[in-house]
Order: sequence, then structure tokens, then C-alpha cells
Amino acid sequence: MKSIFRIVSLLEGISYLLLLFIATPIKYLQDNPEYVKMLGMPHGILFMLYVVLAFMIKKEMNWDNKTLGIVLACSIIPFGTFYVDKKYLR
Repeated sequence: MKSIFRIVSLLEGISYLLLLFIATPIKYLQDNPEYVKMLGMPHGILFMLYVVLAFMIKKEMNWDNKTLGIVLACSIIPFGTFYVDKKYLR
């Protein structure tokens, strides 16, 4: 389960960075929403998987509620999922 969460965490982090730093500027600077449409759905699915897996892995990793809160909060901070991987999953 941990390895699946690590993969989803990595993919969620990459999709978030692509959406935030590539697709959104293209949308507003070049008036082209295609990249946001293309990346938005996969990112949304990965985000939901990340949250569900975080709750599922909580017991396996012996996380308290504070740690779970940090892991969940990191999903909305750019580069946060990479921090979670380094700090809590290795």
C-alpha cells in the first residue's frame, strides 16, 4: 500500500505543478484553456486518490491525526507531496 501511495503522491505532485505553473499561465497569458482542460481531470482524480489513500495508509504508517493533517495539507501546497514522500514515506 505504501508503494502505491508513493506513486500516486509523485504523480499528484507532478500534475499539480504542471497545472499550476504551465497550464494556468498558458490559459491566462495566451487565452488558451486547452491545457487546463487536458490536465485538470487527471489531476483531480489523482488528488482524490491521494486523499483516500492517505486515510487508508494512516493506520499502516501509525500516523496520528496531526500527521494525517500535515499529509493532507501538503496535497494543496506546491511541492508538498514531495515533502511528504521524503519526510513520511521513506
